[in-house]
Amino acid sequence: MSKINVFLDDVRPCPDDYFLASDMEECIQFLRRGNIKHLSLDHDLENKARNGFMVVEYMVRHKLFAETITVHSANAGAGKKMFYYLKDAQEQFIIPQTVEIYYHPLPLNIYKR
Repeated sequence: MSKINVFLDDVRPCPDDYFLASDMEECIQFLRRGNIKHLSLDHDLENKARNGFMVVEYMVRHKLFAETITVHSANAGAGKKMFYYLKDAQEQFIIPQTVEIYYHPLPLNIYKR
């Protein structure tokens, strides 16, 4: 089975060669299926009660990871919180050392619709 790329965001258009997860539940479904090469995560989703940080917590709790994880949230405080949560889990050997984790905020208008 080939690996896929997943983009969690409810505002930005999905980049080419990615599958869009527009909410937390869709992202978790992709994670459960496995075989994710790159997972790019936003924090602020339309439903404020369910956000990207909750996805990160779920990933760590259930040990579901991609080969590469990027936090792309433009919400600086929340994005950094997600990034550091992932890095801390990696330092505690919950996330394999081979998983690459990045923080790279994207402005909301990075892609043209």
